[in-house]
Formats: sequence, structure tokens, C-alpha cells
Amino acid sequence: MPVDVGVAIAAYLQQGRPESQDRHLFLRSMAPIRGLMPASDAIGTIVRHALQRAQVDAPYRGSHQFRHALAVRMLQGGASLSEIGEVLRHQSPQTTSIYARVDITALRSVALPWPGGVR
Repeated sequence: MPVDVGVAIAAYLQQGRPESQDRHLFLRSMAPIRGLMPASDAIGTIVRHALQRAQVDAPYRGSHQFRHALAVRMLQGGASLSEIGEVLRHQSPQTTSIYARVDITALRSVALPWPGGVR
């Protein structure tokens, strides 16, 4: 650890850290005073607050919508589902397959004709 980082952490512990029985190094600055939430929760909270401040009316208000938007853009740009799954680090191709339904034009090109024709 660089010396300046160690000095800054020591100063925080001596002068800046709120009093608490919590053993986490860094604590929330607002009540309830406790350890910070896991990074995944923190990112979702930041996204929700930013969308709220920007007055964005979206059906979902979390960090997942960025992953979804990226997948849709990649699909529109010609990326394959396997490429999208690789970028999003999906374990299974079935997880990525949900994005196939987003591209209606591409789905029409592979759809089979309805038995008996159109009525």
C-alpha cells in the first residue's frame, strides 16, 4: 500500500470515521451508520437515484438495464447471440436467448409460415 494511502486511512480512522461498533473499515456517512453495502447493491442504488434525479420514467430502474441496453445495441449492430453472451459473461446460451425476441425484424426473417396460411 502506498504510504500516502496508509496515512489517509489512518487519519480517517482517527478523525473522520463515525463512532460505531461496526468492524468494517469504511462506514456509511448517513444513518444508519454501518458498513457499506456490497458493490452490486451500491451500483444499483446509484443508478436508481440518478434515473430519479434525471426524471427518467423506465419500467426497470437498476444497473441491469445497462446490460440489457448494451445487448440490444449489439444485436442491432449485427452481433451474434454467442458474442453478446460472451460480453455479458452469461453461463448459458439460454440466458442470452432472451435478446432474440427484441429484434422483431430478424425474427420475421426466420419465422416459418403459419400452417394453412393467413386468415
